[in-house]
Amino acid sequence: MRKTTGVIGLGAALAVSAVLGIGTSGTASAQPAKPQSLYPPSALVLTVGWGADGATAEVQRAVTLSCRPTATGTHPAPAKACAELRSVGGTFGQLRTGAEPGRVCTKEWHPITVTAEGIWDGRRVSYEHTFANNCFKSAAPTMVFEF
Repeated sequence: MRKTTGVIGLGAALAVSAVLGIGTSGTASAQPAKPQSLYPPSALVLTVGWGADGATAEVQRAVTLSCRPTATGTHPAPAKACAELRSVGGTFGQLRTGAEPGRVCTKEWHPITVTAEGIWDGRRVSYEHTFANNCFKSAAPTMVFEF
């Protein structure tokens, strides 16, 4: 009788451990991280907000932009934005932020700040630029911050 009770108890314990995922089959094996792509990552969060700098700006809109291996994200024109960033090697400071010739804007000071945070071709990126007002931002011939 004792032997039967022991076998039933062992069977019950194995059944419970199988249901709960306990035991040798439930152990996790640590495997080295493998890259999922041959391309270095490029994933950015772009913001536009009212304020004189990125730290105090009230964010109005934010989008994501990923350029590797294909242009994707919530940006309305990811292919154009990625092409523009590739043309300057991902250096946001080289994007044209001045007004297009012939464009007239008021000299009103109502600052709007754009930011970019994330990874471009495997390197960390942190960028911020403040325009005097929305007219100057809209006059800049860049697609990256047009959202």
